[in-house]
Amino acid sequence: MSASVLPSSLVRPTRRLWRTLARPHVVVAIVLLTLLLYLVITPLLIMIQTTITWQPEDVRLVRGITPGELTTFHWERVFNSIISQTMLWTPLQNTLITSIGISIFALTIGSLLAWLVVRTDLPGKNYISSIAIIPYMLPSWTISLAWIVVFKNQRIGGSIGFLEALTGIQVPDWLSYGPAPIIITLSLHYYAFAFLLVSGALQSLDARLEESGEMLGASRWQVLSRITFPLVIPAILSAFILTFSRAMGSFGTPAFLGNPVRYYVLSTTLYNNIASRLQADGFVLGLVLIAISIVTIYFNQRIIGVRKSYATLTGKGFTSTPIRLRAFKYPLLILVVAFLMIAVVAPLGFLGYQSLMLRKGVYSLDNMTLHFWIGESNPKIADGIAGILTDAQTWVSTWNSVALALSVGGITSLLGIFLGYAVVKGRGTWLSKIVEQVAFLPYLMPSIAFGAIYIGMFAQPLGPLPALYGTFWILVVVSVAKNLPYSSRAGTAAMLQVGSELEEAALVGGASWLTRFRRIIIPLTSSGLVSGFLLTFITSMRELSLIVLLVTPATRTLTTLNFRYSEQGYHQPGDALAMMLVAIILLCEWLVRRFRGGQIGKGLGA
Repeated sequence: MSASVLPSSLVRPTRRLWRTLARPHVVVAIVLLTLLLYLVITPLLIMIQTTITWQPEDVRLVRGITPGELTTFHWERVFNSIISQTMLWTPLQNTLITSIGISIFALTIGSLLAWLVVRTDLPGKNYISSIAIIPYMLPSWTISLAWIVVFKNQRIGGSIGFLEALTGIQVPDWLSYGPAPIIITLSLHYYAFAFLLVSGALQSLDARLEESGEMLGASRWQVLSRITFPLVIPAILSAFILTFSRAMGSFGTPAFLGNPVRYYVLSTTLYNNIASRLQADGFVLGLVLIAISIVTIYFNQRIIGVRKSYATLTGKGFTSTPIRLRAFKYPLLILVVAFLMIAVVAPLGFLGYQSLMLRKGVYSLDNMTLHFWIGESNPKIADGIAGILTDAQTWVSTWNSVALALSVGGITSLLGIFLGYAVVKGRGTWLSKIVEQVAFLPYLMPSIAFGAIYIGMFAQPLGPLPALYGTFWILVVVSVAKNLPYSSRAGTAAMLQVGSELEEAALVGGASWLTRFRRIIIPLTSSGLVSGFLLTFITSMRELSLIVLLVTPATRTLTTLNFRYSEQGYHQPGDALAMMLVAIILLCEWLVRRFRGGQIGKGLGA
């Protein structure tokens, strides 16, 4: 419509609106918001709709219903029926117990380790810092598989574990399976979150604040509790939120260590409901998990928001003098090395050891074999399962895993830069805030629930996309959507380091927006782009909860093949696969870090 047909009073506002909408960051923000609404909001609405309408499979439970009609049946069935205790309240209680326990232990371990590495003169800090984040790069259920190798007993595990074989003492059930092993193993995995975030905050802490306290007569403990600790509270709370949210949606470890003793959490109960074709009931449990995450984030914002005195970085320079440990230096070094051996080296060692055992529970040398690595199919061994290196299924799964990780890493890192551009360039506007908030929403959704939604969403053509269920591309789409919070944070952090004057100078020189973006923005944010790629690549390689309901035999990945072996009791080939997966992840991480300098900490915004 031309301006000449508009009333004169509307000409100026219309031109102003057009100039605003034509700005590059506004166009990018609108395009991204449309994409986010499609990939994030639509699944959430479908999830809610499913819980309040009759589903075709409900005819097994109630006769005479009409699929598609509104009902409160699923909410009443989950919250107030004779099976509510089993379906909701007990798993909810178990989820809160394990998640809080994991968060407390992981936070304690990660914060202490971060303090030792950043603020003290502990020897070998660079090596410790590099090794400490390895558990984050491993699948969370790797340590749980190693735990089973060591602590399983014959009564539940079917064969004795390494500890019972070594000592002859029967391991109690509570130590083999249940909440204690779940809390311990996931704490050893998630402490890396706290380590990365708290160490980042401690690195920016001005040592003169602590030195001033000491000069005024404060003891070492008083300085730590009254100066250091209060100033890193935001990082500690962020680490708690990250750990708590991830622990609530964790599926692999609770499945491996909880299901054998019928200790169910919400994620495993949700999986059982979806697998039993009780999708609506499962989605109600998913919404409960999302509600808990939202409440947790809300209280985090409230606690941090009411206090404004956390700033330690000002225009003045600051010093970072390490605290001398004196006589405690080497005893603490021994403790840290011992912990890293338990958390990093020992699990891989036990998995490798069991992968070489012909018969489970027999730890003699004459039981050692390479069959589960390079053996041909033998009907007398593990129902004919061949060694992983000679099994075509392994290579198909490996290709699927690598292709998925590369696709998701490339797409999300590029999207992250666009998201960062839209958020940073439009900072303070309502559009920028909406884009940032919607991009964070997938983090609140438990992985297994998020994946389950995509079953129904892409079972039929939806808008411009065809039916994707059963294809490799549904794994890519759901993984891209789920990893948007990480890529958004990495992209925003990278864009904050790019001054606007560079783009303005190119604009004055006549460069188009595409040229400016290609020749200035991309090169200057390449470090953040690589870090975002690395973070999502590793996350996708070890992903299980998100895709376990979406894979088919043709699209199976290494993690889901491992889960299948473990479900069927074939632990040796499963352990060999876990070792192979870990080797691929560590090799790729080393290659990216070696040639492009990406760091996981940057991807987390630490």
